[in-house]
Amino acid sequence: MQSTLTRIEGPNLTLRLIQPEDADYVYGLRMNPAYNQHLSQVQGTAEDQRQWIERYKTREADGQEFYYIIERNDGQPCGVVRLYDLDEESFTWGSWILDGNKPAKAALESAVLSFALGFNVLDREFANVDVRIENKHARAFYQRLGMIETSRTQTDIFFIYPRTRFEADRDKYIAILNVENKI
Repeated sequence: MQSTLTRIEGPNLTLRLIQPEDADYVYGLRMNPAYNQHLSQVQGTAEDQRQWIERYKTREADGQEFYYIIERNDGQPCGVVRLYDLDEESFTWGSWILDGNKPAKAALESAVLSFALGFNVLDREFANVDVRIENKHARAFYQRLGMIETSRTQTDIFFIYPRTRFEADRDKYIAILNVENKI
């Protein structure tokens, strides 16, 4: 697994920093009812998304936030993920969407790659994650990873994911992904 803040490569996926020219793709994801039912509502147009990305690039340059396009190794985009609200010990992991172009095990691989960025490259000790209560698939996935529920509201569940838990399980996840790649 090769990693920098700009790009991280796994056996089947690559995460690369988002660019303004990705606006149409991101807008399409965020407007698609198959992918947006558990996200905050989007207003505006693809051009508004482009402008948001351009403003985001300042936060990226300041090391405040990192937004990635998830691509298959053939270059086909298949999702997004974001690391934000960085402080000395933690980051928030979210804005995670995978589309129908994703390969097998894309959820696990994109999570492993992006958490590796937060823990190993950014050197944070834990991740904050929240999920809508109705998003049963994501909740189950987070629980399988060993995230710890810290609180709930009427709409959301909040988790922390300790670096120590990620590091204890990382080799197991990499082995699963590498086996999948050989089939």
